[in-house]
Amino acid sequence: MTRLIITVGNDMMGDDGAGPLLARTLEQSPLQGWQIINGGSVPENYLHVVNELKPDVVVVVDAAEMGLEPGTIRLLSEKDIAGQFILTTHNLPLSFFIGALKEIVPTVYFIGIQPRVVAFGFPLSTEVKRAVEIIYQKLQAGSLDFPALEDNREIR
Repeated sequence: MTRLIITVGNDMMGDDGAGPLLARTLEQSPLQGWQIINGGSVPENYLHVVNELKPDVVVVVDAAEMGLEPGTIRLLSEKDIAGQFILTTHNLPLSFFIGALKEIVPTVYFIGIQPRVVAFGFPLSTEVKRAVEIIYQKLQAGSLDFPALEDNREIR
């Protein structure tokens, strides 16, 4: 089974650097059975690589404004992303990217990390650094057991 992690984000934009931090962590301490692509702010530029690799599973990791406490990790559904509940700083909507991945890959997961600050020149917050560590540890343990975003929504 081929598994791929695609990180999304910009190191120069505070907590939007969560994805690149995870990519660096995985490059320094690779996990057996996982390949990594640091997609930066334009992950759609790597769709041709995904098509060549033909992975069975892709995990996309990005900072995502979900209205939760900083550092909160959630599995996001296509509905969450398409509903524009999720705000990101990237060139194309992530719904486009996820949709394109689903045409190539049988199983796609999107993991969002709630940022504290997304602004030029700010460092990564402690909460987001810790969230990246947690994601790495779960991947190392072979788990993607994160709560879904719907678990936090209030019923109105």
